Amino acid sequence: MAARKSGRRNGQAAIEFALLYSAIILPLTFGIVYVAEMYWVWHSAAEFTREGARYAATHCWQADGQNVVNYMQAHVPVNIDASEFRSGGSAQINVAYFQRDPDTGVLNPFSCDGDCSAGCVPDTVTVSVTNYEFRRFVSFIHLQPVVMPSFPASMPIQSNGCDPEQNTCVP
Repeated sequence: MAARKSGRRNGQAAIEFALLYSAIILPLTFGIVYVAEMYWVWHSAAEFTREGARYAATHCWQADGQNVVNYMQAHVPVNIDASEFRSGGSAQINVAYFQRDPDTGVLNPFSCDGDCSAGCVPDTVTVSVTNYEFRRFVSFIHLQPVVMPSFPASMPIQSNGCDPEQNTCVP
């Protein structure tokens, strides 16, 4: 008779463990992995825009910023959604150059009639990534994707890649 009670307790413990594992431990583990992946991509995107702003501040400006976009797409940091940034799909890379108004100090969009030269240099640049949505696991559990912020990074133009003596610029 004592052996029979012991068998029932072992079965009860197995069922309790199965319920605990399936209802708490497994979802908690997937939740931790989901949040860790999201923060990994979040940090990568923030650093990615800073690197793009550093590149833009030291290389020749183009009105459409295509040289910066090409550089950034070729140097996407390792993360689980790198293809989103590399392909130019839903995640878009934006580059904007600005010029400071000498009277008010307000930043205005930069424009110049000529090409990139030592006489045609913006004051600052802002690089951002827009329209990126983190979608890992959310379609599986029927949740809305997490819309990431634009991660704007601004830097003053340092040299713009121009050599004033030879009046040439590095693209």
